[in-house]
Amino acid sequence: MIAIDVIGRPAPQGSKRSIGNNRFIESSKHLPAWRAAVLDAATKAARTKNWETLTGPVELEVTFYLERPATVSAAKRPEPITPPDIDKLIRGVADSLTNAEIYTDDSQIVKVIGIKRYADVRDPGCFITVRHATLTSQLDIEPSLPS
Repeated sequence: MIAIDVIGRPAPQGSKRSIGNNRFIESSKHLPAWRAAVLDAATKAARTKNWETLTGPVELEVTFYLERPATVSAAKRPEPITPPDIDKLIRGVADSLTNAEIYTDDSQIVKVIGIKRYADVRDPGCFITVRHATLTSQLDIEPSLPS
């Protein structure tokens, strides 16, 4: 298992806007800096741990810490239930971990846990764990269907 702590402004990947002539760019102007922060933190963590790139099934867990807007108190909104969407936040992290050679390709991810929190007790960013996936029971492979 590898643990990676990233400090920076989490940015979603996947929403695109048209700039004409059938050309599109990412909607988040913060995405390049965020992906660079994830790549840097992952590369340093891998180097420290003498990490070998995973080639089999992978579990990814990411807790994002988003900056709380000044106009939103903890009592008013304890959790970040507004954009960015968690799946788009995960997409940027997953691609960056491929570039950092944590795993060969993000298509190896077979299990994802994603959490959004406000950065009330730490700097904005995310905490990532990556490990080999272990399917321990039939319940992990096939969900039961209602009768």
